[in-house]
Amino acid sequence: MRLRIRLGLLVVAPLAVGGAWAQSSIRTETIKPPSAVTQAKPGRFTPSSPPPEIMTDLSRLPAPVARTRERILAAARGGDLQKLAALINESKAIFSFTDEKDPVAFWKANYPDSEGVEVLSILITVLETGFVRVDEGTPQDIYVWPYFVAVSLKALTPPQKVELFRIITGADYKDMTAFGAYTFYRLGITPNGTWQFFVAGD
Repeated sequence: MRLRIRLGLLVVAPLAVGGAWAQSSIRTETIKPPSAVTQAKPGRFTPSSPPPEIMTDLSRLPAPVARTRERILAAARGGDLQKLAALINESKAIFSFTDEKDPVAFWKANYPDSEGVEVLSILITVLETGFVRVDEGTPQDIYVWPYFVAVSLKALTPPQKVELFRIITGADYKDMTAFGAYTFYRLGITPNGTWQFFVAGD
């Protein structure tokens, strides 16, 4: 499915300057440096430098995360949308940025030719890629697949591009590099094993 990426305009208001401000006291605050990856909305990340470590060794996953990943994969490999939807509903994971409440209805609407089953193949491919841990040590701490969410697409090595093109098309890649981030399906699981999201889009 071809992605449509909507770019918004950032309007910056100029700061007013004047003599009256010279008499005002200035409040100071401690500014914390940004984390390696900033999450703009659930499942949507803006890469920055240095990027988080890309991991492929599943033994590095906490046991609760590994169990949840296996449950999701088992449901997807079984080809039953309802079983996957049950896991979505159990964890209240985000599956869409629309108002749709039914995951199965949403997937069938987006992949009508396969009656929604195509999304299961996408999910499996996503969970078989490398992953990253984002915002470690914070309340937003989460493991995310695929690792492309947290790296610059323009900086991918040739082998990494091959991995990427297992998930998206060349046309999508062109759109995403222009946008500045990977915006196709990504999946997140918290360290305690809670499935947080499986979403696509900006």
